[in-house]
Amino acid sequence: MAASDTAAALRAVARSRSDALGYFPALYARVTDRVAAGIVEGRFDDGPRMDEFVTEFADRYLKACNEPTARARCWQACWDVSHDGKLLIVQHLLLGINAHVNYDLPQTVAGIARRSNDWAAVRRDFDAVNGILAATSVDVLRDLDRVSRWTNEAAALGGGKVFNFSLRRARDQAWSAARRLAAMDAEQQADEVRELDDLVAVLAYLVSRPVFPVSLVMGVARRFETRRPTEVTAALLGGT
Repeated sequence: MAASDTAAALRAVARSRSDALGYFPALYARVTDRVAAGIVEGRFDDGPRMDEFVTEFADRYLKACNEPTARARCWQACWDVSHDGKLLIVQHLLLGINAHVNYDLPQTVAGIARRSNDWAAVRRDFDAVNGILAATSVDVLRDLDRVSRWTNEAAALGGGKVFNFSLRRARDQAWSAARRLAAMDAEQQADEVRELDDLVAVLAYLVSRPVFPVSLVMGVARRFETRRPTEVTAALLGGT
């Protein structure tokens, strides 16, 4: 499956949902569209390898969608709160990002790098995605403000820069975890992945159940958001 086909599959998942589970795949589809364009434009060291990476990475999310009994705990956290009207839109997005970056990404990178046996080249393409993520976040924040009427103000106060910095840090940690996984045998990898799931599930809990006074601020912000999930998903898709 090409990256463009992967983006189409993610859009289909987003549009099929009438709850908050449509938010993350809508965002993810937009990022994947940008990566697909980058492959065509020659922005990566190895376009075919990046195509393979995009497909394998997305397959881990799609498996979480389609195979509930095999779903990792950190992914299950998204399903557990999909109808929770108290959560902010951004909290639902962060739950998906948390599982996909902190849990799925290390496993995908480890597999791709082991097969290519060229960590330096994989790292260059890995880092190139950071620029794509930063550019996409600008557009997403603009569209998100239509349904979450506080995000532009937060971005103007530096929220966008903080988010991009935090995402880069999370991706750097995912890279380190990938290097560890790649050096392990199959049994060790299985143990490491279970421990990783436990850790990322704890992070998911902290995202969905923030402590005071953050919870108070989020409660106020929620009053400025639409309560129609399909409208939020449409905004996150950005007309794609």
